[in-house]
Amino acid sequence: MKKVLNVGSLNIDRTYSVREFVKPKETIKALEYEEFCGGKGLNQSVAAVRAGAEVCHAGAVGRDGAMLLDFLMEAGIHTEYIQQLDAVSGHAVIQVDQDGQNNIIVYGGTNACLSREYIDTVLQDFGRGDILLLQNEVSNVRHAVLEGKKRGMTIVLNPSPFNEEINRYPLEQIDYFLLNEIEGQMLAGTTGEEIPEIMKALREQYPHAAFVLTMGEKGAWFFDQKQQIRQEVYKVDTVDTTAAGDTFSGYFIAGIAAGREIKEILREASAASGITVSRKGAAPSIPAMEEVRKMIGQNHSL
Repeated sequence: MKKVLNVGSLNIDRTYSVREFVKPKETIKALEYEEFCGGKGLNQSVAAVRAGAEVCHAGAVGRDGAMLLDFLMEAGIHTEYIQQLDAVSGHAVIQVDQDGQNNIIVYGGTNACLSREYIDTVLQDFGRGDILLLQNEVSNVRHAVLEGKKRGMTIVLNPSPFNEEINRYPLEQIDYFLLNEIEGQMLAGTTGEEIPEIMKALREQYPHAAFVLTMGEKGAWFFDQKQQIRQEVYKVDTVDTTAAGDTFSGYFIAGIAAGREIKEILREASAASGITVSRKGAAPSIPAMEEVRKMIGQNHSL
């Protein structure tokens, strides 16, 4: 199995359960407050390792980041590349309403402190065939893409949060894009929201890449120049959608690292994402492969 290097964010998720999201000029009482380990990077590393991949995480935490390191180590993720800096760790303020929907404010903290020199040092231990996973919550993503490609790594990008910086990345170097519906539309530059239109534009702009497009309750698509495969969603009672996309991404990456068939990978990623949204929290809600296969066994038609 190929190694997965995730140069990704590490956040403390400060989660407030509310009846309804707070409105401008309004003050509300939270029903509950909890802290979880999160960040798109951490969530995706946890999902990938629980799906069976060997995962090394590179990133940075601050003086308040011991809980993040402990969580990663307990999950079985290699943490020797993570920097500990004299600053505040990345964190998120999350509202979760009574329907399980969320809105999130993210502060970068130490995630914005990854230098080019640090990235170069980490990449020295990786090479051809290894997978480099990136999101848009850390600094110097452009540099990581270029240097990873020089070493023959397979580059996977989840361009989230999507902002103007994405268009300055060497996107022609990306092997796999992991996108939700909105990100897919923004990357494609289309005005319409129809999936065939988005697919066509992405294929034309990035002919050497493959794409995973997740669409919430409408399921997911995998497509490249040769094929397109649809995966239905696994129906569950939604509690918290916070890490659903990250769970799907991590399971997909683990499947690619193991060389499994795309249909099988999509089925596992969808089931894992379904289990995640049925639980509270981000990383702690991500299931192990044993649970995923049990759900698949109970839903043969999907």
